[in-house]
Amino acid sequence: MAASSRSSVSIITINMTPLHILKEKFGYSSFRLEQEAIINSVLQKKDTFALMPTGGGKSLCYQIPALVFDGLTVVISPLIALMKDQVDALRVNGIAAAFLNSTQSYQEQNEILKKVQAKELKLLY
Repeated sequence: MAASSRSSVSIITINMTPLHILKEKFGYSSFRLEQEAIINSVLQKKDTFALMPTGGGKSLCYQIPALVFDGLTVVISPLIALMKDQVDALRVNGIAAAFLNSTQSYQEQNEILKKVQAKELKLLY
């Protein structure tokens, strides 16, 4: 049963445009500045560099492609608090995400790694 759930999620995601994902999953009606161009570049599997100010919407530039592509997206973040904030916000929007960091017990880390192996996550920080 779990496999069929993942399959239907993948089918829905494949048919969703970045704008549809932005509206349905994140609740925004339009992209900011260069977000759409950056996301389209990533979706075309081009090497992409985005330099944006704090609060400029960088996170959506990798979160939306993560929902379009199959598999797991790994995000490297130097700030534990930011990792937690990002994951909490994704989970509120119904997106399977988790984080691994040095403050977690071995048991907590192991549970997350089991979810990775079971292909239950879309983003891992």
